[in-house]
Order: sequence, then structure tokens, then C-alpha cells
Amino acid sequence: MKFRTLGKTGYSVSEVSLGTWQLGGKWGTPFDPKDARDTLEEAYDRGVNFFDTADGYQDGQSEKAVGEFVRNHPDVHYTTKIGRKEMPLDIKHFDPTHLDRYVDESLQNMGVDSLDMVLLHCPPMMNYYMPETFFELDKLKQAGKIQNYGVSVERVEEGIKALSYDISAVEIIFNMFRLRPADLFFGLAKKNNVGILARVPLASGLLTGKFTADTKFAPEDHRTTNRHGEQFDKGETFSGVDYLTGVKAAAELKQRLGTDNLAAMALRFILMYDAVSAVIPGASNPTQIERNTTAADLPALTDAQMQIVRDVYDQHIKNPVEYLW
Repeated sequence: MKFRTLGKTGYSVSEVSLGTWQLGGKWGTPFDPKDARDTLEEAYDRGVNFFDTADGYQDGQSEKAVGEFVRNHPDVHYTTKIGRKEMPLDIKHFDPTHLDRYVDESLQNMGVDSLDMVLLHCPPMMNYYMPETFFELDKLKQAGKIQNYGVSVERVEEGIKALSYDISAVEIIFNMFRLRPADLFFGLAKKNNVGILARVPLASGLLTGKFTADTKFAPEDHRTTNRHGEQFDKGETFSGVDYLTGVKAAAELKQRLGTDNLAAMALRFILMYDAVSAVIPGASNPTQIERNTTAADLPALTDAQMQIVRDVYDQHIKNPVEYLW
């Protein structure tokens, strides 16, 4: 495993880290505390030292599992996201009163005295023009309840606006099907010493190259219920790519890149960008950890392979994805 510095935090984090949206249970299935512990331990044994969670994941059980783990492994770091566990999402969820309560609840869930980093969980665009939101985070930092803060965003423009404040990191969707962040935002983040966490790196599984037109997902799975943004921003599901288009594009990537392990190559592609501090693929059980962490050991993609990714993106994905996020 290799390590990179996470922006202003100064934390040295594993370039392949772990997102815990589905920790201890796949979307729509019950949470299994043992699977959660085993998944975290397997990740740690393979060099992962950074975990991303949120107060709304598995009704707070993800936070509790990560909190227990970090208390027993003081050499690891984490971020938790707040502001989205009460739906429908509203700008009021990011006002000072709500932020104070959410931070206190996360501290209780995780069983710690201070949170390594808090990210606002995809706030509406209007919140970026409400400086009291970020000034309250400054106060929480001064009080010692949080060590660092940042934002998880849907759109590039939100990340750019967030750089106006004293943020340490931005979590943004970036993958072979979502290239726009690298064109402008990455350079600005580097200039401001702001770390980048690449989320949804496999486009909800499309970039494993294992899905077909006939693949079925569980009725409660967001890949069934949110393809058109019925529950939350549709860009979170398949990176906003039309499902059948994504299946076709992934198959072409596998063929042109000459790989049977598109998932690992897709993660390695993200690590080609030095502005990225860590990529945070998810895992619901220990068996998925090896797939993720082996990406760090793959050789760098060649210029020709990078161009193939761009060509497939331009041909199949760019319109309309690039213009929406």
C-alpha cells in the first residue's frame, strides 16, 4: 500500500481507503456487525488506514462500527459526513443548530472526544452562500469537537465554491465515467492544499464490467430505485450514466484495455491523478477488500490506455453527464 497526504490535515492516508456506505450489509439487506468488524480488520491488514462513514449509513450503525474500530486502532484516520440523515434534504439541515446536534450525535455514535474530520454531506448549492454554515464548523473546530472539516459534493461548481472556506478536503465523484473534476477542479484544490477523496469510483459497480443488460438488483437497492433521481441525486447511482449505456461502455473498456479485472484498473486510473489523496471504494464484506486494495499494486496506465478511457468517455458518456455534474 502507498500513502498520500490528505490536504491540510497532514494525515498520511492509504491511497486506496474504504467507504462504508454498505459496510456490514449490501444495499437493502440487514446490517451484520460481525461482517462489519471483519471487513474493517481485513482492510486494515491490507494497509488501509482511512475510513469514510456518515451518520446516515445503516441508521448510524456504520458510524458505531467505525468508531469502535478506530478506538482500538489509534493509528487510523476517518471522516464522517453529516446533514443528510434527515430527509428530504433541506438547507436548514446545515444551519448552526443542526450542525451542533449532528456533531454531538456523531461523537456519541463513534465514542470519541473529537472527530478527525467532518464533511457536510452533499448540502444544497444555496448552503455554500450561507457563510454561517462554515463559520459554525470553525467554532466546532476551535472547541475541539472536530479536527478538520470539508464537504462531500455532487457538482464540480460546489467544490469550487467550497474552496472559499477553510476546508481540508472535498469528496467528489470521480471515475472513468465522470472525468470533469480533473479538468479544472483538481488544479484548484491542489493550489489550496485541499485533499480530494474520490467517491463512487466504480460507478455503482458498472466499472467492474460484470453487469449485463439482464442483471437484476434487489428491490431496495438504489440501483433499482434511484436511476432517475427518485430518492436523491441520480448522479450517485451509476454516476448518472444510463444503465445500458454504461454496460456497453464498460464492455468496450474491458476489450480495448485488454483486462479481465476492470474494477482494479478503474481504481488505478483514479490514482493516476496526484491531486487525489485517496480513492474510497466500498465493501460489504471482507472478500471484496482484496479486489480494491490490489489496485494500488497495478502498474501505471500508459498514455495509450489513458487515451482509451478518454475516447470511450467522449463517445458514450460525456453527453449528457459532463453537462449535469
